[in-house]
Amino acid sequence: MAEYQIALAGNPNSGKTTVYNALTGANQYVGNWPGVTVERKSGPTKKNKNIILQDLPGIYSLSPYSPEEIIARDYILGNQANSILNIVDATNLERNLYLTTQLMETGLPIVIALNMMDALKKQGRSINLERLEYGMGAPVVGMSAIKNTGVNSALDVAVKIGQKTFEPTFPTYDKRLEVALNEIIQLLDDRIAKHQKRWFALKIFERDEGVLSSITFEQSVRAEFEEITTITEKIFNEDAESIIVNERYNFIEKVISIAVNEGEGIKFTISDKIDSIVTNRILALPIFIFIMWLVYYISIQTIGTIATDWLNETLFGSVIPQNLGSLLNTWHVASWMHNLILDGIVAGCGAVLGFVPQIFVLFICLGILEDTGYMSRIAFVMDRFFRRFGLSGKSFIPMLIATGCGVPGVMASRTIESVKDRRITIMVTTFMPCSAKLPIIALIAGAFFPSDSWVAPSAYFIGIGAIILSGVALKKTKLLTGKVAPFIMELPSYHFPKWSNVFRYAGSRAMNFVRRAGTIIFVLNILIWFFSSYSFGLQTVDAEKSMLAGFGKVLAPVFAPLGWGHWRATVATLTGLVAKETVVGTFGVLYHTSGEISDNGHEVWGNLSTNFTALSAYSFLVFNLLCAPCFAAIGAIHREMGALKWTLIAIGYQCGLAYCVSMIIYQFGRLFLEGQTLGIETLIAIIVVIFLVYGIVRRPPLNAVESLAK
Repeated sequence: MAEYQIALAGNPNSGKTTVYNALTGANQYVGNWPGVTVERKSGPTKKNKNIILQDLPGIYSLSPYSPEEIIARDYILGNQANSILNIVDATNLERNLYLTTQLMETGLPIVIALNMMDALKKQGRSINLERLEYGMGAPVVGMSAIKNTGVNSALDVAVKIGQKTFEPTFPTYDKRLEVALNEIIQLLDDRIAKHQKRWFALKIFERDEGVLSSITFEQSVRAEFEEITTITEKIFNEDAESIIVNERYNFIEKVISIAVNEGEGIKFTISDKIDSIVTNRILALPIFIFIMWLVYYISIQTIGTIATDWLNETLFGSVIPQNLGSLLNTWHVASWMHNLILDGIVAGCGAVLGFVPQIFVLFICLGILEDTGYMSRIAFVMDRFFRRFGLSGKSFIPMLIATGCGVPGVMASRTIESVKDRRITIMVTTFMPCSAKLPIIALIAGAFFPSDSWVAPSAYFIGIGAIILSGVALKKTKLLTGKVAPFIMELPSYHFPKWSNVFRYAGSRAMNFVRRAGTIIFVLNILIWFFSSYSFGLQTVDAEKSMLAGFGKVLAPVFAPLGWGHWRATVATLTGLVAKETVVGTFGVLYHTSGEISDNGHEVWGNLSTNFTALSAYSFLVFNLLCAPCFAAIGAIHREMGALKWTLIAIGYQCGLAYCVSMIIYQFGRLFLEGQTLGIETLIAIIVVIFLVYGIVRRPPLNAVESLAK
C-alpha cells in the first residue's frame, strides 16, 4: 500500500506519547517542524512501515494562541493526514472532547480513542462506547495505553476509516447558530474544499483574522459575513466567540449525559488520596525538596557514583592509559602525538565520559517522576508558589525541560502568552542545572564534599532560588513589569511508569551527552592540550609557561574575589561557554597526571586541590551554574528574544548575578567559616547583598504599579 499518514492528536497528559511509543517503538524520527523550533516526532508503525504516525504537539484547542496550536492546525488543514487518531482521557471526558469537536469540524476522518479506561473503572464510572459513538458521530475505541490494550485496534480503525469514502459528520449546535453558519457556507466559493467549508464558516463567524486574511474575499462578501455574525450576536446576546464555546460545551454535555454512567458517585481514587498529600499547601514544598534531594543522592552520591568511580579510576584512570601507552610505545609514536592522545584526548574526553552513568541514573529518576504523573503536580505546586513572586506556573515548564538541556528549555518559553513573562522566563530558565552541568556538580561534590549529600541537590535549589528572586526583582523593573499570565494544567492520574519509556528517555539523554563528548568536547580538548603544551614560540613548555596560561593569567584576577583567581579555573570557565561539559574536560587536560586516581576522589585529574579549597570550589560551582549558558543555548535565547538588545541584557544579567552570588558565598564563607578578618572584598560583598535585597524588596516604579493595576 502507499504511504498512509495518521495524525495523532490530543490534550497534554492524555497519554498520547505512550500511545505513540507503543505503536512506533524505536522507529521514530525526531526533528523540528519546518521554520518552527517545536519538536516534531514521526515514524512508521511497528505493524506496517507504510503507516506513518505524525505526533502533533499536545494542545487543548485549535485556536491559534500558541506555536503548538498553530502547528497542529496548519498540519491538519493542509490535508497532509489521511485520518486523525484523537487520544481522549476517559477520566476527563468533557475537557478532552472540546478538542475533539474542533478536530471533527476540520472534515477529516477521525477516530476517538478513549484512553485510561482502567482508571475510569477504578473511579466507579463507565462509558457506553456505542452511545458515545452515536452521540459524537465518529468511531470510538476504548483502550489503556499503559497496559497496551486496545491501542492496535484504534490504529486499525483509523486506517480503515481513511481508506473508504468518507462523508464528514459535524457536531450540531443551536438551530439559530446553524442557520448563520449555513449562510456563511453559501457565500464560500470553490477555493475552499467542500469538507473544510464548515470549519472556515466557524472561524469566519468568530472573526478569526488569520483565516479572513488567508483568503482574499471581496469587500461586499466580508460585509455580509460581518452582518450575519452581528445579527446572531444580538439574537444570543453574546459575542461570537462565546457563542461557539458555549455551543460546543452544550453539545458535549448532551453526549455525556447519554453515554456516561457515573455509578453511585465518583469515588476518591488513589490519585486523589496521593494528591491530598503531595499538593497540600503545607506539605507540597517539603515533599518536593525531599524528592529532589533523593534523586540527586541516588544519582550523584550512591548508585550513579559506583559506575562513575569505576570509569574514572579504573577504565580511564589506569586500564586505557596503560594499555594505550604501551601500544603507542610499541608503535614508536612521536612524543608529541603520544602526549596528545593520552594527556589531551583520553584525559579530557575520559574525564567527561566518566559521568555518563550518573547522567543515566539521574534521568531514569526524572523519567520515573515524569511517567508517574508527579512532574505535573510540581508545575501545579510551583505555580502557587511562583505566583507570589510575580511568575506563572507556565514558567516552570521550561525550567523542568531545562534540566535536560537549556536549548529546548528556552524554546519551551514560547507557550507563555505574555511577552514580558516570556522574556523573564528566557532570562532565568538556564539557571536550572542541565545534564551538561551535572559533571561539574559531580566533580565538586566528589572531590571536595564526598560525605556531604546536600551539595549536589543544593545546585538544583540554588537554581530555583535564583529564578524566584530574579522573578521578583525583574518584575519590578520598568521594562518587564506586568500582570502574571494565568496557568491551567490537566493533572493526569498517577500510574506505574512504563519502563521502556523511562529507559528510552534516559538512554537518549545519555547518548546526546556522549555525542557531544565525541564532537565538540573532542575538538576543544585537542585545542586546550595544544595551547597548554606550547609557548607562543611553539616550543614545548610546562603548562605554567604555555600560551593558555598567559591568556588565563590576564583574566584570572577578575575572579580572585570569588576565590579561584588562577588561570586554570579561568580557562575552564571560558571553555564552558562552548559546552558546559568542557569545564570538566578542561580540568582533565590541565590537571592530568600519570598513575591511578585515589579512591577518595579528592585528587581527581591531578592536583585539583592545589588551586581550590572546599569553599572556593563551591563558589566555582555556583558561578558555572548561574553564568551564561553554552553557545547553543545563547543562540536559542537570541532566537526567542528576537533582538540583540534583549540577548545582551539576558547574558549580562546571568553573568552579573553569577558573579555577585559567587562572591557573596566566598567572602561570607571566609568571614564566618574560616575566621578571616573583614577586608575590602568582604565589604564590597556586603554592599552587593544590600543592593540585591533592595532590588527584591523595593516598590515597583510608578508606571509599573499603574501597569499592574490595569
